[in-house]
Amino acid sequence: MIANVTVGADDIALARRFYTAFLPALGYGLTEGAEGLSFALPVAAGERAVLPDFYVKPTFDGGPATAGNGAMVAFEAGRQAQVRALHAAALGAGGADEGAPGFRARYGPRFYVGYLRDPQGNKIALFSSNPEEPGRED
Repeated sequence: MIANVTVGADDIALARRFYTAFLPALGYGLTEGAEGLSFALPVAAGERAVLPDFYVKPTFDGGPATAGNGAMVAFEAGRQAQVRALHAAALGAGGADEGAPGFRARYGPRFYVGYLRDPQGNKIALFSSNPEEPGRED
């Protein structure tokens, strides 16, 4: 089980603007401290944490943060409309389009996804595969 995912950022304020444009809408709460940003899903008293957490932090070695080639973090939305809305919000918050929301031929008929790059260049996917919504017509 994955406990957390961490991406590096050279500009935490810019990263905060980008990630808070969509992660709170997916249920994530933000804790910010000297070590960067920590996003986690809420936990009821006496319950175990829902994993994974998502962290945005300065690099440990002090060097510039770089995006991993082939690395991507995907966040699940509840509906296709939410994917579109959150993709647009993230673009408005400093993200770059890496693929407009829609169906992709190489994935299942209900996999609806939009791709972004955060201000640091990390690749982010927002997707929905809700079986109650229309799927791709082949």
